[in-house]
Amino acid sequence: MIGKKDLETKYIDYIKGADISFDELAIEFFHYQSENNKVYKEFLSLFKKDFSNVNAIEEIPFMPVSLFKKSVIKTGVWKEEIVFESSSTSGNIPSRHFIRNLEVYRNNSVYCFNTLVGDIENYCFFALLPSYLEKSTSSLIYMADHFMKTSNCGKFYKTDYHRLHDDLRLYSGDKKIILLGVTYALLEFAKMYSIDREMIVMETGGMKGRGPELPRELVHEKLMKSFNVQKVYSEYGMAELMSQAYSTGDGIFTSPPSMKVLISDIYDPFSFLNDGIQGKVNIIDLANFDTCCFIATDDLGVNMKKYRFKILGRTDESDVRGCNLLYV
Repeated sequence: MIGKKDLETKYIDYIKGADISFDELAIEFFHYQSENNKVYKEFLSLFKKDFSNVNAIEEIPFMPVSLFKKSVIKTGVWKEEIVFESSSTSGNIPSRHFIRNLEVYRNNSVYCFNTLVGDIENYCFFALLPSYLEKSTSSLIYMADHFMKTSNCGKFYKTDYHRLHDDLRLYSGDKKIILLGVTYALLEFAKMYSIDREMIVMETGGMKGRGPELPRELVHEKLMKSFNVQKVYSEYGMAELMSQAYSTGDGIFTSPPSMKVLISDIYDPFSFLNDGIQGKVNIIDLANFDTCCFIATDDLGVNMKKYRFKILGRTDESDVRGCNLLYV
């Protein structure tokens, strides 16, 4: 069987454009993780089925994301550099994602952004992420901080809306502005100030108990009006994932080449649905080669054409999370 180091190298070759198919690599990762990831192996054993002959991604079982709360998810034995935790609300237990190599996370996050949004060095990041700043283990804060360092431009803000307003208004650099914010903070900022300058507004989703969850269209309408923009961008990420998807408007996300979304029937995890049919979101993230690439989320969604998808909400049994709780 191919070794982990070989798979990691193969993944890097893949994102650099080598002639390797996503499905081929995903199946190789599955066979390796099914034997070398203790928690995933135990999960697979519950099916009382032989998975040694899996040769299509639709045959792969997706591990419930809730196991990241209850277990240490690792493929192989290694020492982590950091443990990212999800933005749990109301005292819920956070998910924990053990990261072996932060350089892999940094490089992959930049890769996703560059592929789906644009060259990161062309942007200046104004990050309005108050609740996340209180959590030193937030992957979103770590990612935003790395983006700022990579572009050599940006700043974090908590509830200092006046300073954010002044900084946005007075910014005179040659980089494009991205106002990156958690939804509730962007809405609070939008109530207090209007801004009339060219910039990208990017929401990460989530009211975090600061108010009722609002339809995505309504949120975007409020933000477009206050910030005088024609559309609102969105970021779809999870503490349990190494990759991020992005929307450049209308709540339609595009997956990076490292990630694929499969939609399954809510009651039958092996019944995968065609484009346009709503169901449960399952994610293959090839960059999760150190943990688990195959995750059944608690999100509801629908696939569209050309690696695009929409998030429609949450399954009833799932805990309310801090990110991407908006309904379209």
